[in-house]
Amino acid sequence: MTGLGFRGIDWTQVAHEISARGYAKLPNLIDSKLCASLKNSYENEELFRNRIVMARHGFGQGEYKYFDNPLPPAVAELRNNLYPPLAEVANRWIDALKLAQPFPSTLFAFTKRCHDAGQTRPTPLLLRYGPGDYNCLHRDLYGELAFPLQVAVLLDRPGTDFTGGEFILTEQRPRMQSRAEVVHLTRGDAVIFPVDERPVQGTRGTYRVRMRHGVSRILSGERHTLGIIFHDAA
Repeated sequence: MTGLGFRGIDWTQVAHEISARGYAKLPNLIDSKLCASLKNSYENEELFRNRIVMARHGFGQGEYKYFDNPLPPAVAELRNNLYPPLAEVANRWIDALKLAQPFPSTLFAFTKRCHDAGQTRPTPLLLRYGPGDYNCLHRDLYGELAFPLQVAVLLDRPGTDFTGGEFILTEQRPRMQSRAEVVHLTRGDAVIFPVDERPVQGTRGTYRVRMRHGVSRILSGERHTLGIIFHDAA
């Protein structure tokens, strides 16, 4: 589809960055025209199955909407094309995270597994923040089955469309204090990061690191994000 930049992605380097620092960026994954189209689709209620006002649930401030099936073509294509290389990364985490079984090579097969487990609601979403809004540190788990990686794409221009609103990751290492990292994104950039835990190689073997993600307070303007989660919800 026009507007998506899958070509040229070095998935070997992406896998290395995820393992080394807990995330990887995909610059210019979505072009400016498609970013605008996705952002504007927030007002089209027919595309969505649910709207969440964060303050009502203690999630922060701002709101988001979950897409309904069928997903918009660009969202479906992103989900289908990103899943296979990330499944290869996830399958290298199987032993370290003590996951029950390997992830299938296609999203279709993984989605069937979710549906067989009673997780049938789509989880890709659009998030919208205004001045003063923020997203508390959290995990995106929607049932017993969870794919360990997810993707967020920034749809607005930092410093022009909004200020503040940095993407934040925290890492809770065993018997140590949490470490935080700010991931700087420009419009159309994607960040790949763990849903919950990731394995880290230490001097005494592999251990689990628990990850959380959120968004700092918006100082001005509006910030929109496309979230690609691969497991469906119960």
